[in-house]
Amino acid sequence: MTVWARWTINRARLVLVLALSVFLLSGIWGLGVVQNLNLAGYDDPASESSEAEQLISTTPGGQRPDIVVVYTAPAGKTLSDIGPDVLARINGIDPALLAAPAESFWTAQGIRQIALRSSDQTKALATLVLTGDDGAKLRNYPDLAEQLKVPGVQTEFAGYTALTAAYNIKSRTDVVLAESVAIPLMLILLVVIFGGVVAAAAPVIIGGLAVFGALGALRLISMFTDVSAFSLNIASIIGLGLAIDYSLFVVSRFREELGAGSTPAAAAVRTIETAGRTIVFSALLLACAFAGSLAFPISMLRSLGYGAIAAISIAAILALTALPAALALLGGRIDALPLRRGAARRGEERAQRFWGRLAAGVMRKPVAISAIVVLVLLAMSLPLAGIVTGGVNPNGLPADDPARQAQQTVTDDFPNATDGATMVVRGANGAPPSPAALAQVISEAGRVDGVRLVVRLAEDGDRVLVRALLKSPDFAPAAENTVRALRAIPVPTDTTVLIGGMNAQRVDSYDAIVRGIPVAVAVILVATLLLMFLGFRSIVLPLKAVAMAALSLGATFGVLTWIFVDGHGADLLGVEPGPLPLPALVVVTMAVFGLSTDYEVFLMSRMVEAHDQGASTEESVVSGVSRTGRVITAAAALFVIVTGAAALSDVALIKVAALGMAIAIVIDATVVRMLLVPAVVKLMGDANWWTPLRRR
Repeated sequence: MTVWARWTINRARLVLVLALSVFLLSGIWGLGVVQNLNLAGYDDPASESSEAEQLISTTPGGQRPDIVVVYTAPAGKTLSDIGPDVLARINGIDPALLAAPAESFWTAQGIRQIALRSSDQTKALATLVLTGDDGAKLRNYPDLAEQLKVPGVQTEFAGYTALTAAYNIKSRTDVVLAESVAIPLMLILLVVIFGGVVAAAAPVIIGGLAVFGALGALRLISMFTDVSAFSLNIASIIGLGLAIDYSLFVVSRFREELGAGSTPAAAAVRTIETAGRTIVFSALLLACAFAGSLAFPISMLRSLGYGAIAAISIAAILALTALPAALALLGGRIDALPLRRGAARRGEERAQRFWGRLAAGVMRKPVAISAIVVLVLLAMSLPLAGIVTGGVNPNGLPADDPARQAQQTVTDDFPNATDGATMVVRGANGAPPSPAALAQVISEAGRVDGVRLVVRLAEDGDRVLVRALLKSPDFAPAAENTVRALRAIPVPTDTTVLIGGMNAQRVDSYDAIVRGIPVAVAVILVATLLLMFLGFRSIVLPLKAVAMAALSLGATFGVLTWIFVDGHGADLLGVEPGPLPLPALVVVTMAVFGLSTDYEVFLMSRMVEAHDQGASTEESVVSGVSRTGRVITAAAALFVIVTGAAALSDVALIKVAALGMAIAIVIDATVVRMLLVPAVVKLMGDANWWTPLRRR
């Protein structure tokens, strides 16, 4: 780090200009990422539903529509009256944009026409299958939607592309809302922490650059893989929160070095050598935690991990380049525009005394404090017994969102046009199924509890598509149970049946996430234990850190279950009680392990440093807590502001993930990090420092 520190500070102006230019331009270029975001990648590529979907999408008449348009006849008019105007709009669409001719109530025949008309005969559907990939469909969607609107006729848009566009809009507006709330609050808190405006502004500027960098990184990632609409929110939370946290540690250490008599350049070099090492270590731990996302075959989760890792890396890079360079140039002016002269120094002294007294009190009663904290955390975990999890669905959008309302209209008023379950029936050796075998499959499917009607949909080559219409609405738990029952029906010899459709994809992706969780947890645990062992040269300290993170995670999940599943405080938070989105819980798990070990590193580094200088275990604990208590608490408060602002989102997955991170940070940075950890270190005594690599 010394060579890097000197190189950076000796070229401070160049480093600062380059960093500002690169990350500002990255942010401008990255604004285009919104058009590349989608809901794709929630399926398991190796699953039965994915195999079925490949066959369904290439069967004429079997493709799932990208856009479903709901036309409602105005009062005094019938569907026949508005038909000519609707068809004129549909026929005016460029054929190159359609993968198949558009279908509507006015052009369909027989049972399909009945399916595309509501029972009260006031609403009708038109369905469109678009050409191109998801990005092209999203780019074409706004113009298509405008073209399909009929003056004087209520026109609503549902379907995959409409829902994706709605999620993209919400992601973008939620990021703007969260940052417009978080940044002013963080600036105010930083002014209080540092006692001056300039010192407070530096971390906020670095945080803004980190968000710009995250946008550019996401757009780059989207050129190689699917990127979820939710990645924008997660990358923004992680990038802004970590950049400001890291900046807090850097600015605090720089001022400490200046106060010790160092020149600005020497203080900046020393800051990189000390705080810089801890930041690199912390970033590695966090990146390894989010690397757990690679254990899942679901590209949505992978893209969340990619975005988080990119944001972590950018936050660390800025904290080790642009910020030290700016501090070296500012020098003593970092304390300019103080609230009160000497307020920062006096505040630091008071904080050290407070945290020192708290640590000393913990040292006197470590058993009682450990027992009380553990019991409280276990009690907070009790609601976990009633946890219910689910996947991502249209109900994740706010209740007043037009796309969600349109999707609900399709579900309520067009029961025969819902997705249900699509069965791909094939014979042996490339032949279509025999009439007897097909009849048996249809008969068995019709006997399944939860199936309302079975209809022959289309056929092509070796396959026949059969649609099972369900008694329950799409995305409901009952629909997923029916899919599992359909897969269990007896199938004739020399016949294969694959179940596809949105409900089947949700079943398979949910199962894939459940299967991937043990692998992801193993990756996180092994990486955390190995990195902390290498950093602290201790076996006990990494094991203790993992145990503390597990307690924090259990308590966090308990609180989330109490709120979102049991419904306590749901009205206050503006949420509908229901299953917790499983992808959100995966994100919370990765974040909790990463952030808890992050704070552990900052605390334990000071303890280990004191112990290596000859202090006893008790003295090391008091020294570590007194020197880091204020900074860790401030860092946690800043991160809670970021995650709390993000929790204002109306999208269920983002609200759960952001609120989960906020709850975990509050728990970890207070009762765990400042009470339980010191007490456990005291109880374990010299065993904390034992390692087989340490010389006797």
